[in-house]
Amino acid sequence: MATITRLPFDGHVADLADFTASNPTIPERVIGGRKQFRTIWISDIHLGTRGCNAEMLIDFLDHVDSDTIYLVGDIIDGWQLKKKFYWPAAHNDIVWRILKRAKRGTRVIYVPGNHDEIFRQFTGLSFGGVEIKRQAIHQTADGRRLLVLHGDEFDAITLSHRWLAHLGDAAYTAVMALNRWCNKYRRWRGLPYWSLSKHAKQKVKNAVEFISNFEEIVAKEAGARGVDGVIAGHIHTAEMREIDGIEYYNDGDWVEGCTALVEHYDGRMEILHWADEIAAREPLDPQRVEALAAA
Repeated sequence: MATITRLPFDGHVADLADFTASNPTIPERVIGGRKQFRTIWISDIHLGTRGCNAEMLIDFLDHVDSDTIYLVGDIIDGWQLKKKFYWPAAHNDIVWRILKRAKRGTRVIYVPGNHDEIFRQFTGLSFGGVEIKRQAIHQTADGRRLLVLHGDEFDAITLSHRWLAHLGDAAYTAVMALNRWCNKYRRWRGLPYWSLSKHAKQKVKNAVEFISNFEEIVAKEAGARGVDGVIAGHIHTAEMREIDGIEYYNDGDWVEGCTALVEHYDGRMEILHWADEIAAREPLDPQRVEALAAA
């Protein structure tokens, strides 16, 4: 896929209106019986990197609808874009779909993370119908109050040792390159998507301990603020569990796990593993399979 040389948000914010009026490279499909949710949370898309599973996320956005969608940080990877510009047309198509959703009446709330921290300076503003917030409080259909944040503010490495965070990011990028080659081989063998990096992370004791500590710290902070639960991203690990009476949710990512957190209209929460959704779809869309295989 050809790489373009211009971001949709270059120049003036007014250009966003022209952008949403354009046509995406991968046309938006009109699908009957889209999955309907009250709320969707997605994070850690990392647009601007080769690790982003753009086509899979496009497939997700073309199959679901919601009243509200939260973008819980690291949507665009500013760290990697500073090192080397990479922005394929499919990444524009994701931005187009999100802005189009806002234009159609979906409430879109963007909580920037550490990789897209440049957008934190616009907290309190709205661009193209997208509200930018540092944190948010979401009230579920059954009345629970949930704190929504990216979570990097509770990562000691990100806060105190930024150079180490960047070093870890470089190592992670290398692992994700291996993950892409692994899945190209699996597609050639007719096997479904599988995350090598996610499997490795589950096997490494220190990584498991870091994730557990992160979850507990975030839940403790939510408890101190008097809310019923918390929704975070940052650690690329989708999860739903109760910690000391606080509901902890993590929506995962679109680099490794390809997951989203959703709220049903009765307030019930669920994690969608989109690779499994695609694998279970019968019959499979041949054009979609070809597009995913070419990613």
